[in-house]
Amino acid sequence: MRIFYDILPEKQNTAAALGFFDGLHAGHRKVINFAAAEKHNGLIPVCFTFAQSPKSVLTGRPYPALMTKEDKTAQLDKFGIEHIYFADFTKLMNISAEDFVKNILIDKLKAKKLFCGFNYRFGKNGEGNAQTLKTLCGNCNVDVVVVPAQQAGGTVVSSTVIRRLISVGDVRRANEMMCVNFGFSAIIEHGEHFGRTMGTPTINQPLCSELVVPKFGVYASAITLENGEKYCGVTNIGVKPTVGKFSPRCETWMPEYKGKEIYGQTADVRLLDFIRPERKFSNIDELKNTIKDNGITAKKIFEEEYKNKNQL
Repeated sequence: MRIFYDILPEKQNTAAALGFFDGLHAGHRKVINFAAAEKHNGLIPVCFTFAQSPKSVLTGRPYPALMTKEDKTAQLDKFGIEHIYFADFTKLMNISAEDFVKNILIDKLKAKKLFCGFNYRFGKNGEGNAQTLKTLCGNCNVDVVVVPAQQAGGTVVSSTVIRRLISVGDVRRANEMMCVNFGFSAIIEHGEHFGRTMGTPTINQPLCSELVVPKFGVYASAITLENGEKYCGVTNIGVKPTVGKFSPRCETWMPEYKGKEIYGQTADVRLLDFIRPERKFSNIDELKNTIKDNGITAKKIFEEEYKNKNQL
């Protein structure tokens, strides 16, 4: 896979997937897979997206992402996309819909087939939509496929819906819509070592600033260490009110990990399901017993999640 931040002319004809693809949810994946399948027809599968969230640029408000750029790139590679364009939205936001199609998609990308979602917008002030794209490309002998809305449990799958689900702790349903478990990778840092005194040593990681913040509480999780080993985790997202820490963190106890210290290494954390909200306990023994119970619950969820998928 090749990654571009400038829009360089392609040497061969391409099939391009168009969109911001925040989270690469079920609808996005259909668009991507259609483009990737065109390799069998001699076209280079391309994803044309943006380095910044168009909504954030246009509104001046942050729109926390559902997936890091590193995860998005890895997933697109897995799907068979060969070239990714992370274009600078600020340089293209004032281009007319017609010029975007002609100068970028056709002249630069050499697109012969284009794929987008039903709600795709492009051009200055979002003047172009999926039908506009079909009309403009029809005049240039470029095929356009518009993917309709995808549903899950009677709800239209969208990044907005998934972002809301994560913010209220419903990561199980969010994961189903994204077709991948929500999470991130981060360096393991030293904490206060409080968990170790209770027999539940934890790995401490900063929350990923670019992602939506999950509801504070305890989650069953899957942890993958740098060496590739995977463990069940009990992950607390929040401020640890019982011990008086008020800076939001990600702290995970791996009940079955018996290895050496791994400070400074990177661990990948994927949230599987919400166990309980964060709360203040009356004493340390109550906290300790609750964490141990959470470990039993997390293990059941972990085994169900991975053994049913033959991933363990």
